[in-house]
Amino acid sequence: MRVLTWNLWWRFGPWQERRKAILTVLRDLRPDVVGLQEVWDDGTENLAHRLADELGMTCAWAPSRAPQRWQRRLGDPTIAFGNAVLSRWPVLDQEVAQLPAGPDDDGRLALYTRLGHPAHPVPFFTTHLTSDVDASAVRCAQVAALARFVAARRTGTDFPPVITGDFNAWPASDEVRLFGGYRTAPAVPGQVFLDAWEYADPAQPSATWDPANPYLAGYHGPGVRIDYIHVGPPGPGGLGHVESVRRTGDRAVNGVWPSDHAAVLAELSAAAGPVAN
Repeated sequence: MRVLTWNLWWRFGPWQERRKAILTVLRDLRPDVVGLQEVWDDGTENLAHRLADELGMTCAWAPSRAPQRWQRRLGDPTIAFGNAVLSRWPVLDQEVAQLPAGPDDDGRLALYTRLGHPAHPVPFFTTHLTSDVDASAVRCAQVAALARFVAARRTGTDFPPVITGDFNAWPASDEVRLFGGYRTAPAVPGQVFLDAWEYADPAQPSATWDPANPYLAGYHGPGVRIDYIHVGPPGPGGLGHVESVRRTGDRAVNGVWPSDHAAVLAELSAAAGPVAN
């Protein structure tokens, strides 16, 4: 099962040309499931639904309850902002969790979908945590809420939950460690999630927020990985095991960079192998 997470940089920059570049990347990669962040809806068109239609996929979309901070940046108070899931399989169920807010509530949320894979329903989530550099405490509260949200919706299938998103946090941060639950005490007792990048080739580029991207021209910090695919421990016979992972969407398409973020693509085992004795 090919899983992708990608922050699409809302409606900033040359968005019409970027939309074409995003679609080109997704067509080339042929993911089975996609978690998207910073998705826009202008009242007549929804980016996620348009991509889904072009790719022959189903779509679930969840708008932010408080997009005003983003609308002020864009200078347009009418365009919605949110998260979405694209899937090659039917969306059997969906639900939204509103995440804890900091002093400036920008409506961060988590979107849950239960996907109708023909062999094993897949509990799939995508989220976008607050981006303020000094807001680690807020993100810790957000991942704790996210972990509880996942815990209540992971049952009824052997496939482990898959959680994608822009965590706006470094891999060694308190919030990422708290959510994973294997380098510190987990947010939900007994529940751990594996960072798919643990299976990556150490020599390959990992930064999804990369100064090499021209949209980050005013950013003078280091490149860092802030976008994640987390997976619960494999099910029977290695079901959901991470087989490979890499960065993608990290270069121009016909002269246009698709987003200010690179994407992360992981291959998960969709079939159970023999169970070891």
